Amino acid sequence: MTSTSSLTRSAPSTVQATTIVSSLLTVQTPGRGFTDLTSDAAKFVDETHARDGALTLFIRHTSASLTIQENADPSVLVDLTTALSRLAPENAGWIHDSEGPDDMPGHIKTMLTQTSLQVPVLNGKLALGTWQAIYLIEHRSRPHRREVVLQFIGSNQ
Repeated sequence: MTSTSSLTRSAPSTVQATTIVSSLLTVQTPGRGFTDLTSDAAKFVDETHARDGALTLFIRHTSASLTIQENADPSVLVDLTTALSRLAPENAGWIHDSEGPDDMPGHIKTMLTQTSLQVPVLNGKLALGTWQAIYLIEHRSRPHRREVVLQFIGSNQ
């Protein structure tokens, strides 16, 4: 059990959500793997003059997904790709294969990850941790054009 003396919390702050700004980010993926969207998300937050609120990212696909993961060691992304391939291999005898052997595994990998993320925005900056980045995960082997909706809700004053 953690003692309360080892916990700290900043004072609560109140923001009146006066702004909703949306944009569509189009991403050309190189095929299976991770594409870093952090700088694109930060640029959107900056362009909206966001102050405090929340950035929501939503991918409009069923065989690609979003995640927040470590950005310091690229081997983490390699290992995550390997783990997802082990959880949903292409050669598992899937019934749904009309778009190729990587389609059904892509749907399963999306189900195991996320199609939507929410990142707090504090003082005009994404409140990500030091080693965190926002990634689009392409689950298909071929390159694809993916769409991610960006939406900031909060204050821009």
